[in-house]
Amino acid sequence: MSNMNLSVGLKSWKRGTNILDLDVPAQLEKTVKTGLGWFDEAISSGEGMTPSTAMMLTGTPGAGKTTMCLQLAESIMASGNLCLFNTGEESLFQVRKVAKRLNMKHGFIAGQDNMVEDILTHADALRKAHPNKQVFIVLDSLQTLDDGKYKDGHTNSMTQVRSIEMITNWCKETYGIALVIGQVTKGGEAAGKQQIKHMIDCAGHLYIDEQKTSETYGERLFEVTKNRFGSSGKTMILGMQKTGLYEKGSYSFGG
Repeated sequence: MSNMNLSVGLKSWKRGTNILDLDVPAQLEKTVKTGLGWFDEAISSGEGMTPSTAMMLTGTPGAGKTTMCLQLAESIMASGNLCLFNTGEESLFQVRKVAKRLNMKHGFIAGQDNMVEDILTHADALRKAHPNKQVFIVLDSLQTLDDGKYKDGHTNSMTQVRSIEMITNWCKETYGIALVIGQVTKGGEAAGKQQIKHMIDCAGHLYIDEQKTSETYGERLFEVTKNRFGSSGKTMILGMQKTGLYEKGSYSFGG
């Protein structure tokens, strides 16, 4: 692996360099709000996301992770930025039906590619056509991606790792932001190779509280479990209605 995700913005770094001599790129000195208030609150106390972030979004069955990602895509567009929502799970007609149910007013850029290179080419075209806007990619889902290593379309357990590496490297090279939907195990943990967890910058999880002794038993909860750029440590309590997820409250981890 290239580990480019650890060298974002470094063009001519030399061994022996004092940390105080490094200039942080202007793109990393800002944050960009998604426009979905409770999501921005969970990820950074309302400040939004740092350009170059690669984030994994997981959710237990029925929690609403696809709905959440469609709301994110709509909110990003409404905030004046661009979002490419690429689906490998459902047809674009199915996505359009959900968008109609959610009563979307702004929509998002639609994609239906499985090859990572094609998705990134699409995103690059958007980035070049709109240089003053932050480009986000929302990918549904990691399990449908193909990094193109095998010409016959064969995939294996490392395909997801290579795909995440390509996506993460694109984020670092372009200061784009990518949110990738991943699957979970029966125990609710992120599925896939451990390398994936180390390569991403941020991880968010949406689930229904099934602990009967919990004060939030039966509620939908969203929390950011990892954020290299600084998590707020909040768990958002969410409700679900016809037009999507909405905030009901929040609490800090452990209390």
